[in-house]
Amino acid sequence: MFFYDYYWLALIPLIIAMLASANVKSTYSKYEKVRNGRGLTGAMAAREILDANGLSHIRIEHVSGQLSDHFDPRSNVVRLSDSTYNSASVAAVGVAAHEVGHALQYANNYTPMKLRSAIIPLTNIGSSLSYPLVLIGIIMGNSYMGEFLVNIGIILFLTVVVFQFATLFVEFNASSRAMKTLENYHMLEGNELKMSRKVLTAAALTYVAALFTAIVNLIRLLLIASNRNRNGRD
Repeated sequence: MFFYDYYWLALIPLIIAMLASANVKSTYSKYEKVRNGRGLTGAMAAREILDANGLSHIRIEHVSGQLSDHFDPRSNVVRLSDSTYNSASVAAVGVAAHEVGHALQYANNYTPMKLRSAIIPLTNIGSSLSYPLVLIGIIMGNSYMGEFLVNIGIILFLTVVVFQFATLFVEFNASSRAMKTLENYHMLEGNELKMSRKVLTAAALTYVAALFTAIVNLIRLLLIASNRNRNGRD
């Protein structure tokens, strides 16, 4: 079966993703033990940044879990997890500022954010239907419909790659905004900034791993399709 071909291509990104996830957890765990000099909690830092940028209408809510922090543009809410909301660590303040960075992106109509939001419906379709379509196309052999389904499956999966590219820009930009804000507003100083940057960098690497995974999976689909066409001609 073609889907067992190039199985090793699926293992490489899986290992990289596991390493990236372990790295962000260990980095956060290290710096959540370091209290910032101003005694700001994640919630306090987020509120201060939002208000300073004219976004006082955006609420801050406490959600359960660790590193489940996110900005919900539909409800205009920054949700901070147990490990961030009431913590005065340099890690918590960095993560909170990062999530507020997403709120600023929406307020400023940041182009990659708009692109990512626009293609989410198509990306959801692509991530769920691309492999089934390619599989059905392969089963149908070298018929016109089989080739059509394989090509549609690959095109749909391409939207997943585009989404991950846009996400990478969005996440790196949010972290850049966060670090500039923390420095300009003197929320963190000196080594505190370096520690916070390490946390955000580790988190960003998980998105690099996600993009790498999407690209490798696209390559795998292309190789499977190429192998199918070659076998069909034999």
